[in-house]
Amino acid sequence: MDLDNPRRLAKQAIQATVPPDLWERNRGFVQELQETIHNHRLVGHSAGRALADGQFTKEDLARIHLEYRHAGVKIFTDALLIAQLLTKQVESRLGPGSKMPSRFLLTLNALDEFGFRPGVDQAGYYRGNPALAHYPLFEDLLDQLGVGREERETYTPTPVADALHHNLESAYQDLAVLTLFLTIAEKQVVLFSPPLREAVMAVGIDVKDGYYEFHGTSDEEEWTAYDDDHEDDLWYILMQALTPEQYEPVRTKAEHYLGLWSQFWDEQMKLWKAPMAS
Repeated sequence: MDLDNPRRLAKQAIQATVPPDLWERNRGFVQELQETIHNHRLVGHSAGRALADGQFTKEDLARIHLEYRHAGVKIFTDALLIAQLLTKQVESRLGPGSKMPSRFLLTLNALDEFGFRPGVDQAGYYRGNPALAHYPLFEDLLDQLGVGREERETYTPTPVADALHHNLESAYQDLAVLTLFLTIAEKQVVLFSPPLREAVMAVGIDVKDGYYEFHGTSDEEEWTAYDDDHEDDLWYILMQALTPEQYEPVRTKAEHYLGLWSQFWDEQMKLWKAPMAS
């Protein structure tokens, strides 16, 4: 049995569970969502350039990362695991076992999140270390930014960071909506991890073995990141989860969640001090 290229095999298996006419309708709708994201103001937001240019202080970045933590980082793996459970929702429509290819793809995402690495160790078993799990690495970054544990636990997030947090949690009963929000969150990570990495480096923090080593896109040769792969995986899971009657509610929720992320970065830009003209 073929064990190579598990991502490709899982996508083929997902498509095979869906009637061809429904698959084509769902794929067309997903392409519309992708176009909506591509044309949204979140893509190309001015915060990306300001971060990449190193125009935030260490204190600014501490606040931004506290916001980021509340908006999604702290609960991302919760949402990922709940999505794995919710794949059971497709079985009544698509048949026994139809949930497993989507769970397989979500597991690839979870393996990265939990600190596993591709390959096998000297004993021929999985490679990994929980110390490399992404959420603890984010907490380590907060240590480097000078944010203590008490400050993290008592921090009052802005309303938009709180709205992002609660929107994600509100989707914990609906596979299609939760998958959509995870997809948009991954896109947001693809867009903002490289400039955040540059901003953190600019204040003297080594990112080579930390959170931002593992966030960005797979074509960044210097880093070990797969967020673009995870985004693509989630689109396939969404194409399995969708039914036509969900199209308009899902479209509305996509636009709302994208808008919240744009507002999130608007809020962070209030910390930015525009360079003085020479």
